[in-house]
Amino acid sequence: MIDLHTHTTASDGYHAPAALVARAKSAGVTVLAVTDHDTVSGCAATAAACAATGIEFVPGIEITAVLEDTDIHVLGYFFDVTSPGLLSFLAEQRRQRIDRVRQMIDRLAALGVALDADAILRPAMDDSTKSAGRPWIAQQLVAGGHVATVNEAFDRWLDRGKPAFVARLGAPPAEVVARIHDAGGVASLAHPILVRHDEWIAGFGASGLDAIEAYHSRHDSAATARYLAMARALDMAVSGGSDFHGHESHGPANPGAVELPRAAYDELARRRRG
Repeated sequence: MIDLHTHTTASDGYHAPAALVARAKSAGVTVLAVTDHDTVSGCAATAAACAATGIEFVPGIEITAVLEDTDIHVLGYFFDVTSPGLLSFLAEQRRQRIDRVRQMIDRLAALGVALDADAILRPAMDDSTKSAGRPWIAQQLVAGGHVATVNEAFDRWLDRGKPAFVARLGAPPAEVVARIHDAGGVASLAHPILVRHDEWIAGFGASGLDAIEAYHSRHDSAATARYLAMARALDMAVSGGSDFHGHESHGPANPGAVELPRAAYDELARRRRG
């Protein structure tokens, strides 16, 4: 069982690396990638836990690009997690994340919802490799009794078009793909169903994108078939995974809930650089 899309507490996951690996082992996962948002800080501990339990580890990441005010998530695999160029780029991505969280907290305050920005951002301030994001705000909205659930926090305040939403700054997709390539990796478009612009994918491929995430927990069978066909037509590989975060509000209940076929994994790995 191959799952190439999971998250830890290094970004917006709810499980530390060792706990994620334990869940993956229990679910029967044999190949695991951690793809935290804009950080690789969970990779070393996950690799060690995988080695101890007999799971093959794949270094991964999910980097947010922006095109026409739309978030484009690009997955990277098989890259050098110590690449200085990539690490410098990711540090700037995380700085922008902190700024965005502060702006959203300011908007909530103007709407009469007071939250402690310093407390919310403390993990990222204490450890600059941690990646802040909207789920941190959502959790505090729940803790403060402003909403009942994380989902309600997004639906009422934090999603695009809602009162506290702030558009993200980010590099264009072609630059993100190039950064992954420079570190020796393979770049895949994450959950394309959520991008809602299939017409952009051919252009991403022309700019160097290697793969499409055809297998994902938000894809039904028709969507999976559509992206598999698109990948074949564009001579691209495919990736896949559960997008496990460890919370009922975000993704499936267990890693391995969506798996990548072995033949697809082998083709993805064949396209690695370096």
